Amino acid sequence: MDVTTLAVALIGVGGTLGGTLGGAVLNQRANREQDERAERERERERHEQAVQTRRDVYARLNTTARAYRVAARDAVEAAKRGEDIDPALLESAKEAWADQYSLAQMTLAKDVLDVASALNRALGLGYAVVKHLPGSPDAAFRRADTWFSGPLSDGVYLLRVALRHDLGVEVDPDFEHTRAHFLAALDSARHDLARLIATGGTQAAGSSA
Repeated sequence: MDVTTLAVALIGVGGTLGGTLGGAVLNQRANREQDERAERERERERHEQAVQTRRDVYARLNTTARAYRVAARDAVEAAKRGEDIDPALLESAKEAWADQYSLAQMTLAKDVLDVASALNRALGLGYAVVKHLPGSPDAAFRRADTWFSGPLSDGVYLLRVALRHDLGVEVDPDFEHTRAHFLAALDSARHDLARLIATGGTQAAGSSA
C-alpha cells in the first residue's frame, strides 16, 4: 500500500470515528435537554398543584368561617323572637369550621395564621354568647347583635382579605397596616365582651384558643 492510499484510509477511519463520537455527544446533549425540560414541566405541575391545594384549603376555611358566623347570628335572631334555637345547626357550623381551621394551620403563612387564630377565638366567644342567650336580659341581646354585626363580621372580612392577599389574588400594599389595625380592634372588642359577660355573671365558656 503506497503512502497516498494509506493516508486516504486513515482519513476515512478518522472521519468515521469523529462522526460516531460527534453523534454520541449530540445525542447525549439532546437527551440531557429533554430530561431538563421534563423536570421543569414536573416542577411546574407540582407548583400548580400546591397552589391549587392551598386555594382549596383557603376557600373552605373562608366558607366555613362565614357559615359559622351566619349560623350564630341566625340563632341570636331566633332567640330574640322567642323561638327555640336549633343546636344542631350551630354545632354543625362550629365543627365544620374547627375541622378546616385545624387543617389550615398546617399550610397558613404566619401573618394569615395570626388572623385565623384571632378569628377562631372570636368565633368561640360568639358561640358562648349564643349558648347563654336564652333567659338573658335585653342587654345581652344587644351585645350579641353588636358583636355579630360589628367586630365578628369585620374579623371574617379580614380573613378573606388575608387569604386573597396571600394567594396573590388581591395584593394590598397596605395589607400589614390593615391587618394590624383589624386584629387590634377584634382582640380589643373580644376582651371587652368577655369582661361584660363575666361581670354579668356569665362565663365565656366555649371560646377556643
